[in-house]
Amino acid sequence: MKRNVYSVAQVNSYIKNMFAQDFMLRQVSIKGEVSNCKYHTSGHIYFTIKDAGAAMNAIMFAGSRAGGLSFHMKEGDQVIVTGSVETYEKTGVYQIYARKIELDGEGNLYLKFEQLKKELEEMGMFAPEYKQPIPQYASRVGIVTAPTGAAVQDIRNVSTRRNPYVQLILFPALVQGEGAAQSIVNGIQALDRMNLDVIIVGRGGGSIEDLWAFNEEIVARAIFDCRTPVISAVGHETDWTIADFVSDRRAPTPSAAAELAVSDYRQTLERLDNLKRRMDNNLSRRLDFYRERLSHIRTRLAFLSPENRLNENKRRLADIEEKLSECIKRKFTDSRQRLAMLLGRLDAYSPVRKLSQGYAYVDMADKGAVHSIADISAGDEINIYLIDGHAKAVVSEVEKNEQGSR
Repeated sequence: MKRNVYSVAQVNSYIKNMFAQDFMLRQVSIKGEVSNCKYHTSGHIYFTIKDAGAAMNAIMFAGSRAGGLSFHMKEGDQVIVTGSVETYEKTGVYQIYARKIELDGEGNLYLKFEQLKKELEEMGMFAPEYKQPIPQYASRVGIVTAPTGAAVQDIRNVSTRRNPYVQLILFPALVQGEGAAQSIVNGIQALDRMNLDVIIVGRGGGSIEDLWAFNEEIVARAIFDCRTPVISAVGHETDWTIADFVSDRRAPTPSAAAELAVSDYRQTLERLDNLKRRMDNNLSRRLDFYRERLSHIRTRLAFLSPENRLNENKRRLADIEEKLSECIKRKFTDSRQRLAMLLGRLDAYSPVRKLSQGYAYVDMADKGAVHSIADISAGDEINIYLIDGHAKAVVSEVEKNEQGSR
């Protein structure tokens, strides 16, 4: 029996034609996980799409990327690849030639999340300069969340524990499913009109689909336009939503949001006590300082006082008067002593004293005192003055002493 023997090229060509004639393989969508993803310098993308049971080679040509791929594909992405399954005749390997690649499920939502996040960020809605400060001591706190969820209960518990005097105002809102985004917007706008101190917007954890209402643009714009400071508390610590970026403050959980919004009144009382003690100490120190300063000023004032200086001048004047008086007394005493001495000396030279001792004073009327025998001659009339009177006499004889004395 004669066998039909074919070349490899013939078989590969036959298989290629079979694939080309199969209508389903010409337009098929396959979902799976991306692996071995490589971006070639030519612009083509080579990758493998796989699931738990099998794997298939895939390629997207550079010409298909512009209209068929809107994100940067990477390892581990869950995707839906739409294209045709064909055989590469040269190697006999079949693969899917992708014309469109889109993220599957959560991946697609994540793409929408990133696109909106980028858009709002470029508009400046995440800018720090638009963030309002959260008041340190809030007395009225608004809450936008589901009325029966764990989030509102956590907020109540934490708020009551930290400060039971804070008023909590709940706007019961849908936080998941159809109409949730508009319900959240209505809550934010209603509470904003009540002039509250702060508003908490959030819910408990969940998948990206569960939290999607907080990724809607209308919710982001409502938070941005809100005049009241807004704390976003959506999901768990690892969950991030658009509301977290646009809000004035992001809390990792609803409980943490309550701690940010409601101050612990016990800590506040303790802080006030500490401030009071510090104020008392500061006041006491300042009073001591000003008392000392006042005392110093009084001392200086007393020293510089005109009355004090006048009294001091009076004392100095009294001292001068006393010294002057003593000086005058000494001068007077010295003068009296000197006068007595001069009087004594004068008395010693006094003619009266000489006369009292038996001497006489002789003069001539026309010549004055007679000092020597040469002043008189016999026959001259002279006056002789004695202690108790005088007499007139006529010189009868003039005789000179032998020694030449008078």
